[in-house]
Amino acid sequence: MTKKALFVVGGWTGHTPFESARLFAGLLEGEGYVVEISDTLDAYLDAEKLRGLDLIVPTWTMDKISNEQAKGLLDAVESGVGVGGWHGTMGDSFRDNTNYQFMVGGQWVAHPGNIIDYTVSITRRDHPITAGLNDFQMHSEQYYMHVDPGNEVLATTTFDGTVTPWIAGTIMPVVWTRRWGAGRVFYNSLGHTAADFDVSEAREITLRGLLWASR
Repeated sequence: MTKKALFVVGGWTGHTPFESARLFAGLLEGEGYVVEISDTLDAYLDAEKLRGLDLIVPTWTMDKISNEQAKGLLDAVESGVGVGGWHGTMGDSFRDNTNYQFMVGGQWVAHPGNIIDYTVSITRRDHPITAGLNDFQMHSEQYYMHVDPGNEVLATTTFDGTVTPWIAGTIMPVVWTRRWGAGRVFYNSLGHTAADFDVSEAREITLRGLLWASR
């Protein structure tokens, strides 16, 4: 049976939400998915349609979501629809909706130094999302996040304290999975812009994560 994915795209344009969504929509189509891209949060209000999906990809930064819209998304995931995404388009979407953040398993709070060089360390090499991948370098925002201790962490990054000395040596999750009811949740803090996915490991982890999360 053909799988169905919905991207809900919008918010702050600095995160190139549409460009990144189109990239992964194309990759999912290459895996046989039928993909829809919506530019309205009201897409989360159609409960019957959402429950017929295999995957939802929130791609929306720094905005507000109504309680009804958030409930529609969270109920769909709880029912078994997978959800996955990246960077601020999933991890800094709705700062005033803690239920949404609870589902994601984390919330962005800082990126000291802005665009910098840093290392992503693979910490779980036996998981299908990261199997066969080695540690790799990024030139982008190094996300400092508040994270749920219940997450299954697959990759981390270590802050060197150059900009904020008091966090030197802090190990921060970059890639994780979790559950929300019957639904699988995948998150990757990489992907500030679509150009970040020119790094093959960042692109591969994200595609694998979306496939893993899918119902």
